[in-house]
Amino acid sequence: MDWVTTLGQLVNTTLVFSTALIFAALGGIFSERSGVTNIGIEGLMTFGAFSAAIATYYADQAGMGAGAPWVGLIAAIITGVIASLIHALASITFKADQIISGIVINFLAAGSTLYLVKLIFNGNGETPLLKVVSKYPIPGLSQIPIIGEGLFNNYPTTYLAIILVFVAYYVLYKTPFGLRLRSVGEHPSAADTVGINVRRMRYIGVMISGALAALGGATVTLTTTSTFAHNTISGQGFIAIAAMIFGKWNPIGAFGAAAFFGFSQAIRSYVTLFSWSSHIPMEFIYMLPYVLTIIVLVAAVGRSSAPSALGQPYDPGKR
Repeated sequence: MDWVTTLGQLVNTTLVFSTALIFAALGGIFSERSGVTNIGIEGLMTFGAFSAAIATYYADQAGMGAGAPWVGLIAAIITGVIASLIHALASITFKADQIISGIVINFLAAGSTLYLVKLIFNGNGETPLLKVVSKYPIPGLSQIPIIGEGLFNNYPTTYLAIILVFVAYYVLYKTPFGLRLRSVGEHPSAADTVGINVRRMRYIGVMISGALAALGGATVTLTTTSTFAHNTISGQGFIAIAAMIFGKWNPIGAFGAAAFFGFSQAIRSYVTLFSWSSHIPMEFIYMLPYVLTIIVLVAAVGRSSAPSALGQPYDPGKR
């Protein structure tokens, strides 16, 4: 294998591992830009991965063939929106502690999905192998050395994630909706004064967050693991939160951070190609993404400025 092919495949693998992180980080941005802390990204990704697996399995059993994974992706989005409403109801309507509410979502997802998988599949802790999304090489562009293999010979979900980065940036910074969403996360009292419904905007932000985070979880199931188990997400929701913070709550910055973390996961597969890797315990290699997450978060402390009203409940009666 020549170095051009290896490098192209490394870029490709990096984008594959980055896809779920990009979706989830974008979801976190919409929630936290509205002023609602969302620690529950991990749980929302788990719900998305689970619902995508179940919907894909039954769609395939019904004879939908190649269309089954797309049913799974749609099911994940719907499930993510519904699950996010639990967090929205607790933190926005009832003004519960947003950190605790997010942690509850994480525990609820971990426990309920494992229980349901065992219930549906007769005690097995994971689903059968699923029909997954296939890669779609873009004609002509996929033949370009390195870039073609890395960027233009990928999953449709990866293309969608990259497109959504720019869509999210445009929506947040170039549209009235984005201005309103950011205003309720910076100064909700001022936004309320000019007629913006703070609660409604925050609900919308959290629901978008749930849809995108669940879509991220679904891409793990339907492109990487081909099955769902209790450890399918394995902390990727927290890595996505780190990417969001390191990217300064900006879609473009979050994309760059997610790509960095995706690279740290992809490099594990390529380290073993070198003879010197035999002297390194595999546990250390698998620790790499999480160690880098901690380092990046420490480096980001004091350099990232969160939305001013992040985590603060809002009472319309008190301005």
